[in-house]
Amino acid sequence: MKRILVPTDFSEQAENALKVAAQIAKKTGSEIYVLNSLELPMHLASSNETSSKPESLFFIQLSKKYFEELLKKPYLEGLLIHEAIMGHGEVYNDVNEAVKEKHIDLVIMGSHGTNGFMEMFIGSNTEKVVRTSKVPVLVIKNEHIEFQSTNFVYATDFSEECKAPFKQAQKFANNIGAHINLLYVNTPSDFNTTTEINKKVKSFVKDLHIENYTVNIYNDSSVEKGILNFSKDTKAHLIGMGTHGRKGLSHFFNGSVSEDLVNHANMPVITFKI
Repeated sequence: MKRILVPTDFSEQAENALKVAAQIAKKTGSEIYVLNSLELPMHLASSNETSSKPESLFFIQLSKKYFEELLKKPYLEGLLIHEAIMGHGEVYNDVNEAVKEKHIDLVIMGSHGTNGFMEMFIGSNTEKVVRTSKVPVLVIKNEHIEFQSTNFVYATDFSEECKAPFKQAQKFANNIGAHINLLYVNTPSDFNTTTEINKKVKSFVKDLHIENYTVNIYNDSSVEKGILNFSKDTKAHLIGMGTHGRKGLSHFFNGSVSEDLVNHANMPVITFKI
């Protein structure tokens, strides 16, 4: 992992993500790219002369001022930080363009709002980035003075298509020194016997050369609740899973998950594109 992208609107939530990025960068020797996607009025964002219009210059200068203050933060000392200002109308477009141009390995974003994960999965900029990003996205809800990541729960159904995202998760875990708790949630609507699940696991881990991991089978009324409850029971630091792009994370987080359960998932979530 060489390059980490942190989109920012200079909010508290965005800074929480940057603090985590700084800790990971110090551990992995990564560079950090901090991106401010200007939310310009539509008539400015769609103009070919955006950067030369007086109104646009005001927003750009304001962003530079915020950057100057941000980069003085003590937790960024000793790190190689690059700043970027973009403004193409949609935050996720700017993020995806920056990922491509800068060869980004990981995006770290803050989750806004008091509902945290609820807003993340319903219409927020973070949710759009998660759905469209071709690189892993780590979502941070709270401030982490010391980012803990050694207990990493990775939820999967052990299907063949989930091998590719798991390889990314495995690489990420190796970089940060995490133990992987592979998790299969067994539900009444899609019940599998222990023998059947073990057969899936054996096929899944074959030729993956996985180290520092355990396999866990957890019974619950739904996949979503199983992931959240297992993570809570085991005091997980981080939840990981694959995502199908525009299909998003609805397989895991949908209307069947109560707001109360979602709000109690205070640990970070990292997604990997299937």
